[in-house]
Amino acid sequence: MITGSLKSRVDKLWEEFWTGGITNPLPVIEQISFLMFARMLDIRENVNERKAQRLGNDKAKMIFGPDEQNLRWSTFRHYPPEKMLKVVRDKVFPHFQKVGRNGQGKKTTFSEYMANAQCLIQKPSLLASAVSMVHDLPIEDTDAKGDLYEYLLSKLTTAGINGQFRTPRHIIRVMVEMVEPKPTDVICDPACGTGGFLVAALNYLYEKHTSEEGIIEREDENGRTQKVFTGDELNPDEKKHIHNSMIFGFDFDATMLRLACMNLILHGIENPNIHYSDSLSNAMPERFPQLAEDHFDLVLANPPFKGSLDYSDVHSSLTGKVKTKKTELLFVALMLRMLRTGGRCAVIVPDGVLFSSSKAHRTLRQTLVEQNQLEAVVSLPGGVFRPYAGVSTAVLVFAKGGKTENVFYYDVQADGLSLDDKRQAVEENDIPDVLEKWHKWNSGEGKKDFEDRTAKAFLVPREDIAAQKYHLSIGRYKEHVYEEVKYDKPEVIVGRLRAMEDEIATDLETLEGMLQ
Repeated sequence: MITGSLKSRVDKLWEEFWTGGITNPLPVIEQISFLMFARMLDIRENVNERKAQRLGNDKAKMIFGPDEQNLRWSTFRHYPPEKMLKVVRDKVFPHFQKVGRNGQGKKTTFSEYMANAQCLIQKPSLLASAVSMVHDLPIEDTDAKGDLYEYLLSKLTTAGINGQFRTPRHIIRVMVEMVEPKPTDVICDPACGTGGFLVAALNYLYEKHTSEEGIIEREDENGRTQKVFTGDELNPDEKKHIHNSMIFGFDFDATMLRLACMNLILHGIENPNIHYSDSLSNAMPERFPQLAEDHFDLVLANPPFKGSLDYSDVHSSLTGKVKTKKTELLFVALMLRMLRTGGRCAVIVPDGVLFSSSKAHRTLRQTLVEQNQLEAVVSLPGGVFRPYAGVSTAVLVFAKGGKTENVFYYDVQADGLSLDDKRQAVEENDIPDVLEKWHKWNSGEGKKDFEDRTAKAFLVPREDIAAQKYHLSIGRYKEHVYEEVKYDKPEVIVGRLRAMEDEIATDLETLEGMLQ
């Protein structure tokens, strides 16, 4: 979370756009992201130059050609406002399209999305002010950059029309650690938004496959020590797979897809497999065979909660399994279809998926338990998604195929942040314990330690779930211990009341005497 002066700087930057005539929050975020991306390209080019100089490679691949040096952040930010606007609008934005082209100059998904990118800033003074403020933001710091995106997106105080909203990064990290991505996996988020799950999976892989010798420590502009994970234990084939054929994302919001592409490119993915499409639509499997069935090893997602589609718009392979128009159910059915046998999924669902009594809800839950391996239900507190929404949710972890034996339950009551709209840091935090208990459970050791259903973490056998008609809500299985409250005898309480009345009467008599 960002606080203090940095938050004030972001607020001031936001106000600059507002007073400059751009009042819609989403275009403001997009324009700030474009400027951040332009600066990050210049930072990356500095790294490329130092690497080429160190290796003595004059033919190293560069982002900016010899005649494009005026398009670099470090150059155009010093221009007068009028010249800066002309260069940024007419040259920098068109150059964004070239960044995503492959070595043969062919268009990639990123260059296609950037083809429609426009500089909406019309006032030279606004651009000059915005460039100056973005230059002061610590975007070289990976964590700070993520926090900046979080804070910018917090300006969108309501969920999208289909129930889309930002997933907190620490919740994403828990989900990624629970499914433990491997360097050989093929990973997908069918409702990827800004690509948070995909970036988290990438970061996890590099952290887990970096030796102590491979960690690089550096200081950011605030003097804080940062660790850079180089992934030195990954072999060349694994790195090639990670950066070219591992990560896939789909969404139907073009603005979010642009942000997702920028996000992944800034994390080293040269050609993000990010595609514009409705994952539930009739045309989806034909346009993208990867979504037809049995393609992915891992799915990570927080799909839209409250969408409702027409049957005719949904692919028959989904409606044939779950008779419903609700997107939260259709997305879970989609994930089961996408996964290879043995593939795993961690997905956020609203609590209604766990306990609603409709036939579609019961059928889906029964399918998860009886025809697949439901591994975990992690109940999240209702304020996790504030300020977007106060909906109660849970994380489901399951594997395709097999059969459920026991399900790991955890009752998260605090996630380290206040559960109001401010979401400020607090001491109470169950997140580290979730991972500790999960790894203990998942290792196969000490499962006898999870039989106490009064604890936050406990197991529920499949037979118990089946007996409850596949009801998955944690409240159905968690046992509560009630402490006996002891009260004084009624005559004692009455005696105290009479004593209080006598005291009040005495005080009133004293007050009346003072007034005479």
